[in-house]
Amino acid sequence: MELRNLHTFKVVAELKGFTKAAELLSYAQSSVTAQIQSLEEELKTRLFDRLGKKVILTTAGEKLLSYATQILELHDAAIQAITSDSVPAGTLIIGAPESLAAFRLPAIIREYTTLYPQVKIILRPGVCWELRSLARNGELDVVFLLEPEAQEADLYIETLATEKMVIIAPPEHPLATGKNIKTPELKNETFLHTEPGCSYRTLFEAHLNSCGVFPGSDLEFWSIEAIKNCVMSGLGLSFLPLITVEKEIMEGKIAALDWDDSACRVATQMAYHKKKWLSPALKEFLSLVGQHAKRWRQQT
Repeated sequence: MELRNLHTFKVVAELKGFTKAAELLSYAQSSVTAQIQSLEEELKTRLFDRLGKKVILTTAGEKLLSYATQILELHDAAIQAITSDSVPAGTLIIGAPESLAAFRLPAIIREYTTLYPQVKIILRPGVCWELRSLARNGELDVVFLLEPEAQEADLYIETLATEKMVIIAPPEHPLATGKNIKTPELKNETFLHTEPGCSYRTLFEAHLNSCGVFPGSDLEFWSIEAIKNCVMSGLGLSFLPLITVEKEIMEGKIAALDWDDSACRVATQMAYHKKKWLSPALKEFLSLVGQHAKRWRQQT
């Protein structure tokens, strides 16, 4: 099997599409198709089911993905071992929920790509449970999580910073000027939520229910920016990490309720598989994250 074909197969599997893979790899889509067909002919089995525009791994494809990941990592490891004095190079695939991808990682990625221009960074968004799974099976080099602190047997997980959570409201909302707001006072409010599966949404909803609060009107949104704009327009309240709304609070566009978030506090964490080979590129990235995290902790 050609390494190029395996790499293309892995990218198609991760992005779940031939067109997206072609764009990322700067190939013509016909080249991607030809490489996958070559693999399928060599292995005498179908690797993907093409369902309209959707591309789904077959059982054989799922088996190959695990081996392809290991083969490509060993290939990179061999090159790095022989050329250990060279500058970091290659590709890093990073996963993070939207809030961290937008408000924690940009400064890190900007500095890293300036220091190591030969490293290509791919940032994949996702909810935390999905990201943990992708780190576990080797599809992602490192992931960032925003959830209660926890440890897992097969993942190295490092807590980078504890994040303050806030309930936000329009500045003119009756609760905006209240002091020491108690959770039961939220029972008649409409809440604007992030997508299902979001760790802090799940935590907050469980806390509301434990306090006897079962909001009758909840709305789901596709992005934090959409939620902030809708809160500003008076559509409802929302529960978000402070880092995502700090600017709007300082500008007076949004109010943070005087509410104790200790029951719903989460942490920014970094995780990767314990057996993951730490390439020079990944080692430098982890080191830079540590430097930024130190500053985050000093600011909280």
